[in-house]
Amino acid sequence: MRRRAVLAMLAVTLGSLAMAAPELTGLSLRGQGRMRYFGLSIYDIRLWSAAPVSAERWADLPLTLEIEYARSLDGGEIAKRSLKEMRRQADISDAQAAAWLAEMQAAFPDVKAGDRISGSHEPGVAAQFFVNGQPRRRVADATFARLFFGIWLSPQTSEPALRQQLLGGHAGR
Repeated sequence: MRRRAVLAMLAVTLGSLAMAAPELTGLSLRGQGRMRYFGLSIYDIRLWSAAPVSAERWADLPLTLEIEYARSLDGGEIAKRSLKEMRRQADISDAQAAAWLAEMQAAFPDVKAGDRISGSHEPGVAAQFFVNGQPRRRVADATFARLFFGIWLSPQTSEPALRQQLLGGHAGR
């Protein structure tokens, strides 16, 4: 009896999450972690996908990263930091950097604790961003998409332990 109650509560919780976050419909949670800076919680991040995600093939798979912020942050600063992290993976010309920065500044609003920004990776095509479950901006650039999601999933990430958590322990395989 208790098991049924727990399963029913889980089903209601997952159903509520899917309704609150339509970009996650049909996806399964694959990994999650918390980003901290000098001990302060910045955000929780979750990796969602329909199929398991491996360290070697993440860039070939449709997936969604969901970030839930623990504090207020300026959207422009989120965009600048994202570009800095993207540049860890590849040489990006100043012209390309300026174009991508403008896209991210349009995609990322100022956030407060509890706000969510999700990004859906369309391999070889685009990145689609959502803010609190609402579509915000689509960047139709395959290289941008690969480098953006690589902030967390590429071997060149500045946060290898977080990568390991997101990939569900499969980061070294």
